[in-house]
Amino acid sequence: MLFIFGYSLTQLNLVILYWKEKKEKVKKEEGKGEEVIDWPKVTVQLPVYNERYVVERLIDAIVAFDYPRDRLEIQVLDDSTDDTTEIIARKAAHFQAQGFWIQHIRRPERTGYKAGALGYGLERAQGEFIAIFDADFLPPADFLQRTVPYFQNSEVGVVQSRWGHLNEDYSLITQMQSFGLDAHFTIEQVGRNTGGHFINFNGTAGIWRKATIGDAGGWSADTLTEDLDLSYRAQRRGWRFVYLEDLVSPAELPVTMTAVKSQQYRWTKGAAECVRKNLLPVWKDRTLPLATKLHGSFHLLNSAVFICTLLIALLSVPMLWLGVPWGWLAFFQVSMVILATFYWTAFQKKSGIWDFIFLFPTFLAIMLGLSLHNAVAVMEGYLGKKSPFVRTPKFNVRNRRDRWQSNAYNVRRIPPLTWMEMVLVLYFAVGLVYGLTTGQYGAVGFHLLLVLGYSFVAFYSVRHSLVKP
Repeated sequence: MLFIFGYSLTQLNLVILYWKEKKEKVKKEEGKGEEVIDWPKVTVQLPVYNERYVVERLIDAIVAFDYPRDRLEIQVLDDSTDDTTEIIARKAAHFQAQGFWIQHIRRPERTGYKAGALGYGLERAQGEFIAIFDADFLPPADFLQRTVPYFQNSEVGVVQSRWGHLNEDYSLITQMQSFGLDAHFTIEQVGRNTGGHFINFNGTAGIWRKATIGDAGGWSADTLTEDLDLSYRAQRRGWRFVYLEDLVSPAELPVTMTAVKSQQYRWTKGAAECVRKNLLPVWKDRTLPLATKLHGSFHLLNSAVFICTLLIALLSVPMLWLGVPWGWLAFFQVSMVILATFYWTAFQKKSGIWDFIFLFPTFLAIMLGLSLHNAVAVMEGYLGKKSPFVRTPKFNVRNRRDRWQSNAYNVRRIPPLTWMEMVLVLYFAVGLVYGLTTGQYGAVGFHLLLVLGYSFVAFYSVRHSLVKP
C-alpha cells in the first residue's frame, strides 16, 4: 500500500508539472531552431511481422509524407511467415516504379525479434535520422516536417509524437485503453519532459538521431521493451528527448481481450526486465538529480503496481475474516483521489465530468481484473524468465461496422490464467458478501470493483477465444 501511495505521489507531481507547462505555454519550440533549408536524409523503418491486414495502408501513409523524395529512404523490415511478404513485395515494386526509395528487407532468421529487425535495418540505413512506425500506425503527412527541425539542436537525440486512436469508440475495451494511454501521453510524457526527467521513446511514432542509437549501445533484445531500455541508456549518456503533445500519430487499438492481454504482458514484463537492467545504473549515476532518480524509479517500477494490487486484493478477504481494522485503507483512498485527479486532468480535454464518473471506476475495475495476468508477467521479468516477443495482432478495425471474427491472427484458445481469474471472481464475491453480512463495509467498494473487473476480463477472454471464423 505504501508503494502504491508513493507511486501516486509521483503521479501528482507530474500533474503539477503538466499544469506548469501549460501555464507557461512552453511548447518545446525553443529546441526547434531555424527553418530547415537543406532537409537531411531520413530513413523510415517499418518493422513488420505477419501484418496482412494493415501493411498496405501503412506503406501508403509513409509514401504520402511531405518530404523530398530523394531524401526519404523507406525500409520495410519484413520478418513475416505468411502472405504479408507477397503483399509487401507487390507494394514496394509499385512505389519503386514511381521513383520512391523503398526497400523490402528480409533477414535470414528472426533473431532478436523487433530489436533485431531494427538493428539489421540500421546497419543498412543511409539516413542521418531514423523514424520508426509499427504496422498499426497512420502518421500524418507532415510528420517529418514537424520533427526533423528539432535535431538542429545537437543535444536532441529523439523526438516522440503522441499516439492517437483510430478506433477508440469501437467498444468499451478500446475506450478503456484510450483512457489509460491518453493519461500517459498527456500527463506523464509532458510532465517528465517539463521536469527534465527521463521519458521513453514509445517504440513507434518517433524519430531518432542515428548517432544516438549507436552512442547508447544500439538496439538490444534482452528485454521485451527494447524501446524503454534504449531510452534510458541514451538519456544516461546525456541525450535530450523532445516530446510533442500536439503532434498526433493515430494507431489501431486492440479490440479483443486476448490481444489486450498479449500487449499488456509484453509491456509489463518488459518494464520489469528493464528494472533489472537500468534501475541500479540510474541510482549510481552521480550526474542525475535526486528528483530524476525518483521519477525514473517509479517510471521503471510502475508495473510493480500490479503485484502490489494483487497482494492487497488477495489479503483483503482473510483480513475481513480476522477482523483487522480498516484504517489502512486511508492510504488506498488517498491514492485513488490522486489517481482520479491524474486521469481527470488528461480526460477533461476530451469530454465532461459525467463521462469521467462512469469511465474512471470502470477503468479501475478492468485494470484490477488484469492484475493477476500482469502480476505474473512482472514476476517473470523480475526473476529473469525469458519468453519470446509476442506481437499484438492487428485486425484493421476502425469503426463499429468492421468485423474481426474471421481474422486469421485471432487467438482461438482460452488463456490458461483465465480459469484462475474465474476462481478469483468467486473468491472476491465471498469477500463482498461476507463484508456486507457482517457489517464490515470498509472494503465493499474494493471487492465490488474486483468482482466486476475479474468477471469482465474472464468473460471476454473466453468469448473472444471461442469466436468462430
